[in-house]
Amino acid sequence: MRILFYIPIIHTSADMGSVAAQVEEKGRAVSGDEAWNRHQQTVAGFWEAIARYFDALDVDEYQIYQDGLAADGALGLRIVAGAASQGSPNYQLVERLVERGARIVKTEDAATVVKEVESIKAIANARTLAAKFWAVLKYERIKKNLLKERDRHITHIINSTLERDGILFIGAFHNVIPGLDEDIVVKEVRTRKKVAEYQKSFFLRQKQERTKELAAYLTADIE
Repeated sequence: MRILFYIPIIHTSADMGSVAAQVEEKGRAVSGDEAWNRHQQTVAGFWEAIARYFDALDVDEYQIYQDGLAADGALGLRIVAGAASQGSPNYQLVERLVERGARIVKTEDAATVVKEVESIKAIANARTLAAKFWAVLKYERIKKNLLKERDRHITHIINSTLERDGILFIGAFHNVIPGLDEDIVVKEVRTRKKVAEYQKSFFLRQKQERTKELAAYLTADIE
């Protein structure tokens, strides 16, 4: 039996690289400063709860699978250290897990990740409304297929490399669980559907009460 701890993640501005400023600007414009600040507090609390959970586990020899990580070994560690130094709570946690004996695994196909990143950059960096419209249209045409392609690759990597215990950090809108081998027991550290629902409901003002309920769930201690 193999065990996979499944963490459906919420990306932070520190994970967004060169488009971080545009993402934050859009978030504040859509939700307002007060709601955006509450969202930032929720995301911080989410990662603090995840970190406390893993602090209590012996993670020696655990294998780490990370959304967007297309390298392992020395290069992979440099990528992790770089993102951690930029303030990413996700990569800061991965860095601490590695220090405690866990090891990273090359999780993604570099070409596919680059294709998606470049599409997002094209939207963020568009200088005219027309350019932004066409960039969004182009991305929407390929987004679902890219997500499926990434999920297939990630599932294959986990199935073929997981030896005993592993941790998967992956965006909540991915869906890799159905493709995992039958002998892999998945432990959802946070429920994927609830994390995805929070991210959707945050921008829907008519669901403010539900958003508050989900925020409380995301920041609570994990049993």
